[in-house]
Amino acid sequence: MILRLPCPLALLLTASLLTGCAGDAADMVVTESHAPPEAVDSTDEDAPAPDPAGGTTTEDEASGFYALSTHSLAGEPVALGSYAGRVALVVNVASECGLTPQYEGLQALQADLADRGFTVLAFPSNDFGGQEPGSPAEITEFCSVNYGVTFPLFEKVVTRSGDAQSPIYTTLATMTGQLPSWNFGKYVVSRNGERVRYFAPTTAPDDAGLLAAITEELAVQG
Repeated sequence: MILRLPCPLALLLTASLLTGCAGDAADMVVTESHAPPEAVDSTDEDAPAPDPAGGTTTEDEASGFYALSTHSLAGEPVALGSYAGRVALVVNVASECGLTPQYEGLQALQADLADRGFTVLAFPSNDFGGQEPGSPAEITEFCSVNYGVTFPLFEKVVTRSGDAQSPIYTTLATMTGQLPSWNFGKYVVSRNGERVRYFAPTTAPDDAGLLAAITEELAVQG
């Protein structure tokens, strides 16, 4: 049997059904929408932080000159690998030498270039003319009071060839074929410790050739 509804009632039911379907469709659109996937952090937590001064070589990767160790002027062990990633100017220094005023120029280099990844590494030595006779405390005071030195000072060393020669200078001689002929011989060491260039004691800290060598190494990252 077919039930026939009055036309107004049929229209009312049809409109109601259509409204419900439209609502359901709208609900389906909202329900099926998806939030964007969460971003994945790809940062390697074990990777070394970049050196703010520009170098990328780390102490664990140190080689060449930076694979060596020594002692501070105060007698504390120092791994030169802690300076890996920086360009170093290694100098055998003395307090009673005619070239001692070079301390001023060395400190100027330290002040001007440290934030670019540079450091002076000074090794007192009494090899030439007995011109560094002082104790560690006396050397520290002399450098601080007279020149305001802020770069690292290490233990007194022997630079000359022989059984007493410091491994520091044995290595520098092997890498360059040259040893200091007097106080204030200078070695420019690359960030990775593998390249070393020698400059004579009379080469002033502001010498154009020395500055060019330092600048060239500072431009090399890692």
